[in-house]
Amino acid sequence: MAITLLNPAGLPEIPVYRQVSVASGSKLVFIAGQVAWEGDDLATQVEQAYLNVATALAAAGGSFDDVAKLTVYVVDWTPDKMPLLLEGIDRATAKLGVTPVPPASLLGVAALDVPEHLVEIEATAVLD
Repeated sequence: MAITLLNPAGLPEIPVYRQVSVASGSKLVFIAGQVAWEGDDLATQVEQAYLNVATALAAAGGSFDDVAKLTVYVVDWTPDKMPLLLEGIDRATAKLGVTPVPPASLLGVAALDVPEHLVEIEATAVLD
């Protein structure tokens, strides 16, 4: 495996992701932001976006185990949306059998490409 995930001493331990990703592979894979074309709630869209990332990774010969970094964009983000975001992540990672989740950045945005999209997730992966 080309990715080692760490939570170094001195940094907060966040249950839903690790703080550091160390890549030792030689093939970089950049996954465009993935959205859900169905579902009108945040949890459902997060789940589908994660599954779409997994589909894209498989096409490149990888899996979520190869993800070095995720970036999550959420429309009109407020902290009260966190339970729905975590619910979607939990459902997707359970389906994918993935744990722990790689480092991630969460960004609140005003809008995405179409009004129905509530979340977009992009990934960078490293394969051997």
